[in-house]
Amino acid sequence: MKTHIEDKLINKNTKPTSMRILVYDFLSSQEAAMSLSEIENHFENADRTTIYRTLKTFEEKGVVHSIQENSTTKYKLCHDGCDENTHKDWHLHFYCKICKQTTCKEDISFPENIQTNFRIDEIRLFAKGICENCLESLQ
Repeated sequence: MKTHIEDKLINKNTKPTSMRILVYDFLSSQEAAMSLSEIENHFENADRTTIYRTLKTFEEKGVVHSIQENSTTKYKLCHDGCDENTHKDWHLHFYCKICKQTTCKEDISFPENIQTNFRIDEIRLFAKGICENCLESLQ
C-alpha cells in the first residue's frame, strides 16, 4: 500500500516523505473531513507544524481540498482530477449539527461543463443540517 500512496503523491508532484505517506494513509481511511486537531490527535508524537505543512502542501498540490466550517478548516482527499491549478471539488460539503461531522455529498454538485467567458478554479458549496444517520436515529 505504501508504494500506491508514493505513486499518488509523485503523480501530484509531491515528494513522498514518511509523514506525507502517513497523513495520506490516515485521510484515505476517513469518511468525514478532518480538522488539523483531529489529525494531530491521531499522530500523538508528531509535530503539529509538520502536520500543518503537510496539509498545506497537499492542498497546494491538489491532494486534499479544504472545507471552511465556521472558524475551523477541515481536510478531505481530492479525486485524481484535482491538481496544482484547479480543485474539482464542485460538490456539496455537508456539516451535521448533531454528530458534528463534515462529509462530501458528491451527488449534489455544480456542473463542471458550463460555458463561461471566464475560468472557474474553485467553487465552495457548504450546507448545515442533520445527516441521514442522525435523522434515522431521531425517528
